[in-house]
Order: sequence, then structure tokens, then C-alpha cells
Amino acid sequence: MVRIAIQRYSVVTATVPQDALSHPYNLISVENLVVEGTQIQLGQRWTIGDRIGSGGFGQVFAVRGDDGGEAVAKFVPQVPGAGRELLFVNPTDVRNVVPVIDCGEYAGNFVLVMPRADLSLREHLDHSGGTLSIDETVGILGDIADALADLDGKVVHRDLKPENVLRLGGQWCLADFGISRYAEASTAPDTHKFAMTPHYAAPERWRNEHATIAADMYALGVIAYEMLAGGYPFEANTVEDLRNAHLHSDPKDLVGVPTVLATLVEECLYKAPAARPSPENFRARLNRHRQQVSSSPGLMQLQEANHAEVRQRAEAARRASEAKTADETRSELVSTAKRSLLRLSHRLRDELMDSAPSGDWKSESDASWRVRLGQATLSFSSIRRQTGAPWGGWQVPAFDVVAFASLSLRVPADQYAYEGRSHSLWFGDIQKPGEYGWYETAFMISPMVNKQGRQDPFALDPGEESAKAVWTGMAEYQVAWPFTRLHLEDLDEFIGRWASWLGQAASGSLNRPSTMPERSAEGTWRRS
Repeated sequence: MVRIAIQRYSVVTATVPQDALSHPYNLISVENLVVEGTQIQLGQRWTIGDRIGSGGFGQVFAVRGDDGGEAVAKFVPQVPGAGRELLFVNPTDVRNVVPVIDCGEYAGNFVLVMPRADLSLREHLDHSGGTLSIDETVGILGDIADALADLDGKVVHRDLKPENVLRLGGQWCLADFGISRYAEASTAPDTHKFAMTPHYAAPERWRNEHATIAADMYALGVIAYEMLAGGYPFEANTVEDLRNAHLHSDPKDLVGVPTVLATLVEECLYKAPAARPSPENFRARLNRHRQQVSSSPGLMQLQEANHAEVRQRAEAARRASEAKTADETRSELVSTAKRSLLRLSHRLRDELMDSAPSGDWKSESDASWRVRLGQATLSFSSIRRQTGAPWGGWQVPAFDVVAFASLSLRVPADQYAYEGRSHSLWFGDIQKPGEYGWYETAFMISPMVNKQGRQDPFALDPGEESAKAVWTGMAEYQVAWPFTRLHLEDLDEFIGRWASWLGQAASGSLNRPSTMPERSAEGTWRRS
């Protein structure tokens, strides 16, 4: 009787499957047809047997060679963007790796034939109730570290996890070299985070940075933690929450684990790749752990002091990673602000130019331009990035400002020294936390100061003066124009207003506003 096994993978577009944390590669649409009992010719002829499992990127079948030898064959779909040279990695002169003993192609798949292992580390953990003894853990870690030490400088595994650690000939060996690189090459850039196994992915992998042996050492730290604690160092319900945990959180302390071993695991989980131990260093320190099981009280005290230092460094690395993520987020916001301000600026310029083509128009850099019409000059400034803490010694506003610009309409000073008006453009989460956009506003000198500016109202950059205007009390500056969100798809009122002011200024009829503020600004920005 012939039995057919069919494996289908779904295309994921908008939503991430619930099991994406444990099956990261099931994001590519393929359909494989593998028939039990069929003979396939690779380097030698193999007869396909039962399906015995499926990896993140393919199916695994038992096979028997013409010589009667038993093995397993992994069928990996041939997908666009991932060539076979990525997949067929077979390190030589490396201890404790599962070799590829034959390979080829069959029915739209690349096929890798490997010796059949006793079981995987995942299966062993499941059979053991989730945790292993310290002695057994150290033995397994030693086997893996030997393999990584030999691989250092040659190959980065990139997807080290218990499923890819197999017991073969009494040793724990690494398998599936090349699978992770192959998966990444066939995964769209916006879903690269699924071309890895999230629970074991180092911070640099989450940032799509170049993977080195340090990423494998991080995964080894996760495996070690799992064997000793019975769970992952970082838990989460969603991929994004797990990303944040790997980037910003410290793992819980290992309880009941000797200090030397706990310290070594914690160092593997450092956020900074360069701070993690090398495979060779890790192996040497494992050996020292075995020799120091019955340490003297003095040595144990010194080990505790060293452990405390490791924790301090881990916390410093966590803070550095958090700051790096904050900087990355801010840079993305600045890029968004630049793009949207450019569109806003050009839309206003083009509309005004259509109505006043005889004006003296000059475009400067990026969003910056100015026009002179009669004796009036309207200027749109370039964008500036908000850096540091500009608010001086004044109360810091409740909202965040990422970038800013301004619009200024100037006329020759009249008998009251009035020279026009200017408005601020601030990009920030002015009205709702975390919701960023461009806002128009303007400021005035408080009536109690009994003084008028040359421009009324006038623009202010984020700083101590504007901080006085938006704080909860009274000061010499006030908000004179409500913080008004500028939506690129709805700029008619904004454009019409500035067109009117420019027309008045060009004809000599622009006057200081009769009342200030012109519109009620109360409640248009967030306060502490």
C-alpha cells in the first residue's frame, strides 16, 4: 500500500499565526508531495519511509540506502531568493555536528540526508519534565561549546535551539546548518523577524544586524537557562513583546544553581554581543566549574563577588540596549517628520505660487522656501531635530517634541513697530501620548507683562520660553494659537489662512490682531 504525505504552509500577510513563536518559518507558500516507498536518486539511491517530523523549514522522513543503512532525509522547498549554496553547509574538522552524508534535489525540494539520531534535546527535555540535573546540563553544554569553538570564525549556526541539538553516538551534536540562512534569504525584509526562532534570538538578530558567533552564544545561554530553570529567560504572548524583552529585560535569577555556572549563563545573555564569552572561554570555564564543585569558602566568596559584578554589567548593557532602541525609534520619527514636512511645505508653496506667480520665489534646502510679494516676505524654515533637554530650568512639558520648523510673514515695521506674524510647527505627541504629527501653534507675551512683540503672534522653538507658555501656571509667555494638527489630506483651511495673510501683507493691510489670543488655545495640548 502506498501512502502519501502532504504538507502545506500558509501565506501570512497581515496577521501572525498564534504558533509563530515556536514555528518561525511557516510563512512561505509551498506544497510538497512525498510518497512513501518511492526511491530517489541522489549521490546514492534512497527509499523513503515514514515521515518522522517537520522542522521549521521542511519535512523529515526516514530513508534506507541500497546498502541497508538507515538515515533521515530532510526535504526543504526550493523557494525564490534562497539558493542551494546557502543550504548545503557541512562543516569539516568540527566536533559534534550532524554531517550531511548525501544531498540533491527531488520534486521541487532540496534534500539533505543525515544519520538518524537517538533523539533531540527538545525531546529529552520533554521526557525529563522540562529540567535536567546540573551535571547533565554541564555535559550537554560542553558538547555544544566544543562544536561552537570549532565553528568560530567559520560558520555561524544562526538558529541554535534544542530542536537542532541531537544525540548521536553518545554525543550531543548540532544539526541544520544553513537552514537559518536559507530561511532568511527567502523571507521578505519586513518579516525577517520570523526567519529565526524568537525565544533564542539575540538582541542583534531582532535588530536585523549581522549575526556572529556571539548570537549562537546567546542562544546557548537560553538553552542553558531552559535546562536549569525549566523555562525560557524571557516569556511573552506576542512576538513584539518578546522582542522588547530580549532587547530591554533582565532574566530572572537562576535559583539553586552554583554561582560559577549561573554567572556563565548570565554572561551569555548579555545584550552587547562583544561582552558575551567566546565558545572557547565558555568551555574552559565549564571545566573550571567541574573542578570547583567543592570550592573553599574563600573561593565561593570571591565567586559571589564576581557574580555581583556580572549582574551590574548586565544591567548596564540592558540600559544601553534600551537607549539604543529609543534612539532608533526617535530617528525613525525624525525621518517621518522630514518626509511629511516636505509634502506640507511643497503643498503650501505650490498652492500659493499658483495664485501669486509674479512673486519672487526662492526655494532653499529641503522644505525651506521664501517668497517676496510687494513688501511682504513669507518664509518657510527648514526642519530642525530636537536634541537634548531644551526646556532650561523650567517645567518639562508633558508631551514630546521630536522636530520643529516655523512659518514667518514679515512686513516693514509700522508706527507701532509691528512687523508681521510667525507660527511654530512642532512635530510631537502633543495631544495623545505616542501619537506623533505636525502641529501649528503660536505664542504671545502675557498681558500682565504690558509689552508687545515686533511679531504678534510669534513662533518659538522648544525651549525655556515656550515651556513657560505650556506649563500649568502663569508666566510671561502664553499660547496664542491653539495647537492644531496638520493632516496632509486636509490642508485647505491652513493654506487658505496663510494665503489670506500673505495677500493682506502684500497690500499693506496686515495689522496686529485686535484680540490676543485670536482663538482659544486652552485644552489643545497635554499637561502634566
